[in-house]
Amino acid sequence: MEALQTSSSTLFVLLGAILVLFMHAGFAFLEVGTVREKNQVNALSKIFADFGISTIAYFFIGYQIAYGMDFFAAASELTVNSGFELVKFFFLLTFAAAIPAIISGGIAERARFYPQLIASFIIVALAYPFFEGVIWAGNFGYQDWLTEFAGASFHDFAGSVVVHGMGGWIALGAVVMLGARQGRYRSDGSIGAAFAPSSIPFLALGAWILTVGWFGFNVMSAQAIEGISGLVAMNSLMAMVGGLLAALVAGKNDPGFLHNGPLAGLVAVCAGSDVMHPMGSLIVGAVAGVLFVWFFTLAQNRWKIDDVLGVWPLHGICGAWGGIACGIFGQEMFKGLGGVTFMAQVIGTITGIVFATIVGFVVYGVLKATSGIRLTEEEEHQGADLSIHQISATPK
Repeated sequence: MEALQTSSSTLFVLLGAILVLFMHAGFAFLEVGTVREKNQVNALSKIFADFGISTIAYFFIGYQIAYGMDFFAAASELTVNSGFELVKFFFLLTFAAAIPAIISGGIAERARFYPQLIASFIIVALAYPFFEGVIWAGNFGYQDWLTEFAGASFHDFAGSVVVHGMGGWIALGAVVMLGARQGRYRSDGSIGAAFAPSSIPFLALGAWILTVGWFGFNVMSAQAIEGISGLVAMNSLMAMVGGLLAALVAGKNDPGFLHNGPLAGLVAVCAGSDVMHPMGSLIVGAVAGVLFVWFFTLAQNRWKIDDVLGVWPLHGICGAWGGIACGIFGQEMFKGLGGVTFMAQVIGTITGIVFATIVGFVVYGVLKATSGIRLTEEEEHQGADLSIHQISATPK
């Protein structure tokens, strides 16, 4: 029975890893549909290349930093317990690789290719696993201190802050250091060009792939078959629907907002999906949908932050909301399972925001000062597809 349980958990986590791996296709097509046609090949290439770089970075360096385990032992040792530790690495790798995939959407259409791969390596090898280890592995005693100070550790079941917040706030630094696309804003600060999405069907396909894969992202975060909970699945569903409907209304039927709304809800519910009541998750998702529309509009129109896919509002803002919301709707007074405190969630969320923002500005600031991170004016005008890959998405 013990062998059956171990092998079942291995299969459980492996299926989760496959689902989250497939989410990277969702990141790719969401970006393909949002960028202009002359940058579609680059969008696809960045996501795939980033995953390869992330795998090497996490395998040789990042996983060791986060969990203190390397893969230099003999295969006979690695395959103990049906190779559970191997599929656990695979599963957590797909989370780590989501960070560059998130950033990719923010810096689209004007970022150089290889400097971005260098940034991805640094982030996945060093920055992300450091914070991941602090929160999920209890490294450096941070969680112990927080438990003593705030009555509970920082609870982030599936990564509202650890994964999505990290990606979104790092992306903010990348976008600011990169600067806006040519023609996006006039010299007086007014909007020069809207740069409409090139393909709503591709954008919708990406959103659907991400939505479906997210149930592996959240449910399989239990990382063991005995930890599976229908509550996580139901909470994910309700938050997704809440985000969808709220963004539909707040975004005034805009298909871009409609298809990003469920993603906003799912980002927000990650942290507390295992402790909140489905009604609470519906509210959390709905608030996230509105937050995405509001902050995307403010960032683009008022603050002149040219975040192409709105990854900072989607992953950064909604991820932060999810971390805090877990401390509200996860409590027993709101029919949650308890075990969380508002203070711990606020402190943990702020810690994640500060750390990720510093990482974003430092990593991309150093690369900007050394190798450069932006295409030339001529290359950007021609499009990243021809400038970098020498082929367009639709050859004439």
